[in-house]
Amino acid sequence: MRAPMLTITLNPTVDFSTSTASIAPELKLRCAEPQIDPGGGGINVARAIRQLGGQAVALIAIGGSTGAQLLQRLAHEGVATVAFQGPGETRQSVSVIDEGNGSQFRFVMPGPSWQSGDVDRALDSIDQATGDGTLVVLSGSQPPGVAKDFPSILADHVAGRRARLIVDTSGPALHHLVEKPHESLHLLRMDDAEAEEIAGRLLPTKEDTASFAEDLVARGVAKMVIVARGADGSVLSTEEGSWHAVGAPVEVRSKVGAGDSFVGAFTLALAEDRPASDCLRFGVAAASNAVMTDATRLCDRETTDGLYETCTLKRL
Repeated sequence: MRAPMLTITLNPTVDFSTSTASIAPELKLRCAEPQIDPGGGGINVARAIRQLGGQAVALIAIGGSTGAQLLQRLAHEGVATVAFQGPGETRQSVSVIDEGNGSQFRFVMPGPSWQSGDVDRALDSIDQATGDGTLVVLSGSQPPGVAKDFPSILADHVAGRRARLIVDTSGPALHHLVEKPHESLHLLRMDDAEAEEIAGRLLPTKEDTASFAEDLVARGVAKMVIVARGADGSVLSTEEGSWHAVGAPVEVRSKVGAGDSFVGAFTLALAEDRPASDCLRFGVAAASNAVMTDATRLCDRETTDGLYETCTLKRL
């Protein structure tokens, strides 16, 4: 039996993805018909879980007509949602591929600014949606106005409900989170550049990355720490040890959603009580699947299962 899963998206977006023959300044660029998808870290995690055969509830702050459009598109995809009123209008983002050289340009808007009342409303909604044993996933950027300690506050909230928190964040929020232990923080994920910034040193090898992640686990920052190393796969550290998983080479079409697909697959495998190293392998396979797709198509179960078989897993 799977554990219940809840994803949180404070700063959702409607993503427009298109392409044009070439990108140059000043010119009027004629683009292909856009692909329009729901976006934002937690939303994409929930979408990935759905496409892999699971079901997570996506808790989303929405506003205005763009927010209504976002909910319609998620309903069309079969993603269960819990919406609460956020400030202003839900943001939009644009990605454009230069067909001449394959370069992708991503234009990400900041989203509306939040006040303290908006944060309180979000926490109340999370409290109501979180039950015993829920895997709560916080992924994506924080809106302007939300303090860097929000993930830490959230960790205290879910602890009272015996839930497990999974956080994939960056910047000041990530730095604040690693400053002290959080009993309910089950998994913390970051990329290699963020890990090096926190460590204050380069982490050129898988072993260096594992040593850094093991230190965070030993300090009680999180029970599991994952560091994504780009094309070199990901490193996972727990109290039981460290593992490295890397997928077979694939053709990269778009990197949008790869990290969210990883988190979605890892969370789904965790909800099924699979071993941590197996969760890592499944996450890497889903991320490889995501980069093979256009725009924000993310992953599918059949392709991910096939890539899972080709993933290399090594204990460090």
